[in-house]
Amino acid sequence: MDLTKALSKVKTPAYVIDEGALKRNLEILRQVERESGCHILLAQKCYSAYKTYPLIGKYISGCTASGLYEARLGFEEMGKENHIFSPAYLDEEFDEILDICDHISFNSLSQWGKYKERVRTAKKPVSCGIRINPERSTQEGHAIYDPCAPFSRLGITREQLGDSLPDGIEGVHFHTLCEQNADALVATLEAVEQKFSKCLYQAKWLNMGGGHHITRQDYDRELLISTICRVKSKYNLEVYLEPGEAVALNAGWLVSTVLETGHNGMDIAIIDASAACHMPDVLEMPYRPEIIGSGKPGEKPFTFRLGGNTCLAGDIIGDYSFDKPLKSGDKLIFCDMAIYSMVKNNTFNGMRLPDICLLHESGGIEVLNSFGYEDFKERL
Repeated sequence: MDLTKALSKVKTPAYVIDEGALKRNLEILRQVERESGCHILLAQKCYSAYKTYPLIGKYISGCTASGLYEARLGFEEMGKENHIFSPAYLDEEFDEILDICDHISFNSLSQWGKYKERVRTAKKPVSCGIRINPERSTQEGHAIYDPCAPFSRLGITREQLGDSLPDGIEGVHFHTLCEQNADALVATLEAVEQKFSKCLYQAKWLNMGGGHHITRQDYDRELLISTICRVKSKYNLEVYLEPGEAVALNAGWLVSTVLETGHNGMDIAIIDASAACHMPDVLEMPYRPEIIGSGKPGEKPFTFRLGGNTCLAGDIIGDYSFDKPLKSGDKLIFCDMAIYSMVKNNTFNGMRLPDICLLHESGGIEVLNSFGYEDFKERL
């Protein structure tokens, strides 16, 4: 299949999910589940294209949520294990959470104290856990994603928890990683075991959170599997992982069209996609996404600065070089755009949200969802 040719036929802007790449990631995750005996859950905060949930559910154990709406989505569209963690639950939402979730993690002892009686009298059994803060940072350069940074609001410390899990708490939950390899998990676990080992011996399950780049080419899956097996054996508990990026890593694109070109000290191209609206992590992380057929500035003969079609001066995707000068109507295909794009996009300036499409293994492209003026208006 000529990928560029197939994607060039898509009405832009559009996110295109690669069914084949998604399956390849899921096959790796299923292998990790089988070899380690752990449970892998889709972190919906990264990827929530629910029309692919039936496919995902064939490979992994379920999904995890950061709030009621994600929990409902996982319950309705995947229907397998359904976990949730939130820094603080809303009183008016908690009964519904009890109805649709089978594991609930609490961020503080006070949150557990507030809701434990409702858990005890719930219609069905719900296993509850407490999120801990190992106070061991493994992040470099991304403090915004570091739950172990000073003054973190996420998780409770050893000093606060003590040596015993509260009555009714069955699990321990930590989430400290971001796009990291298994060595960062090992370093985190060292701190967890130093500070919380007595609690681990009391627990029925341990949730190691997300940020595990399991499907990345250089990821040390053997170390991950051996680490999970050791923890399961030592503490006699179940282990959960909650990757988001690993599920849809390199499994999608954002296809866009050049609208206009100009020059102001360098060549500039305006496209119908926006960093601010359609790929916010480009500004938030920040990072420079790859474009098929492009190079770094000066690497190819013609370098252009790519900007979105909004009034924000900083709506800049980056500087890229090409074999030929860009012109109106050219298609640009941004890589690795299934993750943290559809879940974070917005309609600033009234920008149209990109279609969501699925590239089937057969080569056909299916439009899963399309958006228009009403989607912009009804939000407001």
